[in-house]
Amino acid sequence: MLTTNPFEDDKLREECGVFGIWGAETAAAVTALGLHALQHRGQEAAGITSFDGKAFHSHRAMGHVAGNFDMDSIIRSLAGRAAIGHVRYSTTGETALRNVQPLYAELSTGGFAVAHNGNISNAMRLRRELNARGSIFQSTSDTEVIIHLVATSSFRSLLDRFIDALKQVEGAYSLACLTEEGMIGCRDPLGIRPLVMGRLGDAYVFASETVALDVIGATYIRTVEPGELIVVSERGVESHRPFAPMRPRPCIFEHVYFSRPDSIVDGSSVYTVRKAIGAELARENPVEADYVVPVPDSGVPAAIGYAQESGIPFELGIIRSHYVGRTFIQPGDQVRHLGVKLKHNANSALIAGKKLVLIDDSIVRGTTSLKIVQMLREAGAREVHMRIASPPTRHSCFYGVDTPERKKLLAAQMNVAEMNAYIKANSLAFLSIDGLYRALGEDMRDTDQPQFCDACFSGAYPTRLTDHEDAEQHGQLIPAERYA
Repeated sequence: MLTTNPFEDDKLREECGVFGIWGAETAAAVTALGLHALQHRGQEAAGITSFDGKAFHSHRAMGHVAGNFDMDSIIRSLAGRAAIGHVRYSTTGETALRNVQPLYAELSTGGFAVAHNGNISNAMRLRRELNARGSIFQSTSDTEVIIHLVATSSFRSLLDRFIDALKQVEGAYSLACLTEEGMIGCRDPLGIRPLVMGRLGDAYVFASETVALDVIGATYIRTVEPGELIVVSERGVESHRPFAPMRPRPCIFEHVYFSRPDSIVDGSSVYTVRKAIGAELARENPVEADYVVPVPDSGVPAAIGYAQESGIPFELGIIRSHYVGRTFIQPGDQVRHLGVKLKHNANSALIAGKKLVLIDDSIVRGTTSLKIVQMLREAGAREVHMRIASPPTRHSCFYGVDTPERKKLLAAQMNVAEMNAYIKANSLAFLSIDGLYRALGEDMRDTDQPQFCDACFSGAYPTRLTDHEDAEQHGQLIPAERYA
C-alpha cells in the first residue's frame, strides 16, 4: 500500500506557489529554478506555460519540479521570453493532470494562462451559474472559474474583462497570468495570500515568496499590495487598483509555518518572527527542563527563540532524514509502524534520562504529537513538555490551506488538558493569540480590526464563505479540503 508518511499526515498543507517572469531569454529555465525554491508550498504537481511572441507552450506533470523539468528537451520546448509556473498541493479539485496549473485557454482576446495560489470561496456557486449559461469546464479546479468569467465578460479589453471577473469572486487569491500582451500579477483586496515583485536584469518577476527571487539572483522590488494588479508588458510596468480600499488581512500562518524561514513576508523576516514567537512562548509558558528540542524542521526557529529566552540549552533531540520522499511503500502493519522512524528518529544518546521541552509549530489532528512524544519516551526521555508555537487550531481554513473538517481538529474537540492527556505529554501549552501578534510587532490583537487573517485560531473569517453557507443551508457538508 502506498501511503503518506505518518509525520506528514498531521500538518496543514502548504497551499500552492506561483512564479512568473517577463523579458528573460531563458524564461522557462528561470521559472523552473523559481519553482524549485517554492517546492515547499506544493509537492503534488508542477507546471510551466511560456509564450514566444506567437504561441503558448505548456508542460504540466504530477510530482516534484526536479523530476519534471530537469531535461533540456522539456525546457527547450517551453520557448519564449515570458513564462509562468505553479507548484500545487490540491485542496480544491481531484488529484489529476487536468487540474495541474497553469491553466490555459484560447479566448476571443487571445491566449490566457493563469497560476493561482489561494481559494475562491464562492467558486461552486459561480460554476453553477456559468454552467447554466453554457460554459463547459475542463477541470474541477476553482481556478478555472476565473477563466470562464473572463471569457464571458461583456467588456472589450482583456484587462477590463479580468478585473470584471475578479470583482465577482470571493476569497483569497494571488495570481500570475500570462497573455499575448503581457504578464499580470495581482492579489485579492485583503492580501490574504502573498505575492512579491522583483527584477532580474531587464526582466520582471512575480513570486509567492522572496526566496524564489534569491535563488534566481533577482532583486526584490516590493510586495504586490492587496487589491493591486500589476501589468508588465513592452510598454513598461503599470499598477491598477480597481477595488475599494480595505484593511489588509494577510494570512498569519505564513509566518508560523508555510513560508520558508529565509523569506521576507509583508516586510518581516520569517526566521526573525519565528524566533520571536519562540521567545514569547518561553515567557508565557516556562518549564524546568534540561534541553529545548524542536520537531524538525518547522519547529527549529521557534525552539531557538525559546532556548535563548529561557536559558535552556537547544539540542537536536530528534534527527530528521532528508532522504525520505513524501510517500513510501508500507506493505504491512509492522513495517508501517517502523516507517515512522524513516523520517524522524530520537537522538537517544542525548535525551535518555533528560527533561525535554518539545517545540512544534502547531497541532492539527494530534496524531503526530502523540507519536513523537511516544518516540521520545521510548528513547528514554524522563519528561516531555510540549510547547506549541501558535494558538490552538480550532477552525478550518477556506482560503487555500488544506485543513481537515472541524470535527477532526483536536483543539476543536478538546480543551488543553484533554489534549495533553491524548498526546500523553507531561504538560502541554500553546502560544496565546496576543503573544503571536506581539511576535509580529503588534502590541495587541485588535479584535475589531484584526491585522491578519487568523481565522484558523479565532474563527473570524474576513470574507463570506458562500459555498460553505450554501452547503449548510441544504444540509450538506463540504470539507475544508474542497477549498483551495
